[in-house]
Amino acid sequence: MLIHPWDAGDEQQSLAYVRANSFGQLIAAGRGRDLPVVVPTQFLLYDDRTVLLHLARPNPVWAAVEENPKVLLSVAGPWAYIPGSWRAEPGTDPALGVPTTYYSAVQLACHAEIVADPEGKLEILRAQLGDLDAEAGDPAAMPRLLSGLQGLRLTVEEIRGKFKYDGHKDAGHQGRVAGLLAARGGPGDASALRHLS
Repeated sequence: MLIHPWDAGDEQQSLAYVRANSFGQLIAAGRGRDLPVVVPTQFLLYDDRTVLLHLARPNPVWAAVEENPKVLLSVAGPWAYIPGSWRAEPGTDPALGVPTTYYSAVQLACHAEIVADPEGKLEILRAQLGDLDAEAGDPAAMPRLLSGLQGLRLTVEEIRGKFKYDGHKDAGHQGRVAGLLAARGGPGDASALRHLS
């Protein structure tokens, strides 16, 4: 992912974003494949360097991870289209403005470890359910669930965060765009507005 200096998120900002957006795309390249395996999945950022998740045993990702344990977890949130006319310099023809899209995205490059033993799977399930559903029962009481899945423990090796909100533009520009986003109120606009505030 291209990250300009004005879009780059530091580690703390990037990890906070991942914690707040715990659904992403797990990408496993495998070896010698025409395409990587891409799996939409819920996950838990357990600590700053560990991601936990589980997937069904028939998932094609397992073979790819066995071939190559280097994986990417990609998390991207709401986006907002910014018309070119909003970005035109004051006093210039609005038709000459360059459109863009505002968004946040974080990619975690990880080493994946498959967790197949029952105790390891229970540890992952308990951590995920504890984070998502305090009223969930103990997964140990659901043997069918446990036998139908495997866990993944991802060790984070690199964090790449991008927060694309015209960070290289001056406060006047950002204020104008913020006002237009507030007035439009479209999908993703509230999220973009928070980044401009």
